[in-house]
Amino acid sequence: MTIHLAAFLIAGNAAHSQVLWRHPQSRPGGFLTLDYYKHIARTLERGKFDLLFFADRLAVSTRFGGDHRYGVAYGDQDATRMDPLPVLGAIAAVTSRIGLGATRSTTYSQPYSLAREFSTLDHLSAGRAAWNVVTSVNQGEADNFGLRETLGHDERYDRADEFLDVTHKLWRSWQPGALLLEAESGRYADPDKVNPIDHHGAHFNVRGPLNIPASPQGGPVIIQAGSSHRGQDFAARWAEVVFGIQPDLARMQRFYQDLKSRAEKFGRRPQDIKVLTAVMPFVAAGKEQAEEQRARHNAVVDPAVGLSTLSSHMNVDFSRYALDAPVDDIQVEGMQGLFKLVKELSRDGSLTLADIGRLYAGGVLVPQVAGTAADIADWMEHIVAQQGADGFVITPTHLPEGFDDFVDLAVPELQRRGLFRWDYEGDTLRAHLR
Repeated sequence: MTIHLAAFLIAGNAAHSQVLWRHPQSRPGGFLTLDYYKHIARTLERGKFDLLFFADRLAVSTRFGGDHRYGVAYGDQDATRMDPLPVLGAIAAVTSRIGLGATRSTTYSQPYSLAREFSTLDHLSAGRAAWNVVTSVNQGEADNFGLRETLGHDERYDRADEFLDVTHKLWRSWQPGALLLEAESGRYADPDKVNPIDHHGAHFNVRGPLNIPASPQGGPVIIQAGSSHRGQDFAARWAEVVFGIQPDLARMQRFYQDLKSRAEKFGRRPQDIKVLTAVMPFVAAGKEQAEEQRARHNAVVDPAVGLSTLSSHMNVDFSRYALDAPVDDIQVEGMQGLFKLVKELSRDGSLTLADIGRLYAGGVLVPQVAGTAADIADWMEHIVAQQGADGFVITPTHLPEGFDDFVDLAVPELQRRGLFRWDYEGDTLRAHLR
């Protein structure tokens, strides 16, 4: 049994934790500086993580209260998000093995330009690029791209399916051996091995070929996080890494089995998809110290900040509802799978909107685990052994040192148990995910 590890980041003031920027161990404003990300990446590479990836969104939150004021004033998850691809380019220069993932939306991108971006990153990182594929549900994003309303749920995924088809054709438009670089004869490339794709579809018309030779991986590793029925079909067709948020083992197992069972109908094997479930660990030399860390983090959670982000995710204004309102009575337009989880957690209505806001601000429903390195390793080993996941997405509570305790304490414990690599295997991200 081998556990895979990824790190979740946003190039801004928050991650899943929306109190991250307020944490006493965080560096004020550091998220706007290069040294901040260099420290994080070097720590994760020292810990032999498979990859780090940046979530992204293309707007500040504007749904809560009908404008940007609350989210910006109090620093919700969308208050600041720098473009992750330039950040990854800088990280590529100071690392050599860890995978580098960025989020790009199929709703507001074009296949040709996106194929160029990730092919460039894959070349410059020597085969470490990953693309976290998302479809955009937020009205603020639609407003920024000239649309009166967001695309419907199934329409977003129909466009995304065609988008992935086009980008993969572009990445294959240069065959192996097409680049010759024969200086003496002056032959740069073999034109018979560089081919237009001539794609004509419902959403895109792209001639091609790509103007970049085939990259080390032949295209980035594909990450996906959809949890609705349509989103899981999309992941089963395209994804190599699936990122999930589930609060307990039973739900992790259902998500894991459901996703893996879908692979065959797309001509894939279950083992072709690595399911990584999110966790927010608080690890220390003693359990009491770890619990103190968790309490210090959660003490400053503001439920309204969580509701601002929830409004953005679900594309509905939660400021219109009373904080003591039961969640089961609310219908949303946005992330259906995630809101289904919200409703499940509210059970018979015992969790109010304020309770959900508090959970959302503290970690977007990501489970928190506190304890010693042995406690954390026990929890992870049990989840993987019970087929709840193939590994974990570690999400930080503070930065840039927020991964240091996990790397210094938990990773060596996992290695001693034979659950995690001592060093990287293979030359590319795709190789060491196998």
